[in-house]
Amino acid sequence: MSEIAVIYEGSLHCTARHASGTVLKTDAPKDNQGNGESFSPSELLSVSLGSCILSIMGIAARSLGVDISGATAHVDKEMADAPRRISRIAVKVRVPGVLDQRQRIKLEEAAHACPVHSVLKVDAPIFFDWD
Repeated sequence: MSEIAVIYEGSLHCTARHASGTVLKTDAPKDNQGNGESFSPSELLSVSLGSCILSIMGIAARSLGVDISGATAHVDKEMADAPRRISRIAVKVRVPGVLDQRQRIKLEEAAHACPVHSVLKVDAPIFFDWD
């Protein structure tokens, strides 16, 4: 189990402290009354999704004997209003190097098995673009 303390600092800023001592700050986006001085909470969801996909792919790559260092996940998040929510997420995954068909399929399966992706299968489909 993981517990993170998040503190509201005022002016739409929050601070989260990890057990390791790492500090993460958020700010509301400019289009929602914030200053856009840091990641917004919904942008952190995009960060979580992208880093989860790459981490799970990294685990799968290890078992395949493949190095995917330099792989990227570009997450495009669209917002809607009334109510304000994430309406669409698209992930563009790029893996450097040459993969055979079996390796590619295993890495794609791993990406779709990401726990963050699994929990987001509600009202905001996640579209993948593979290269």
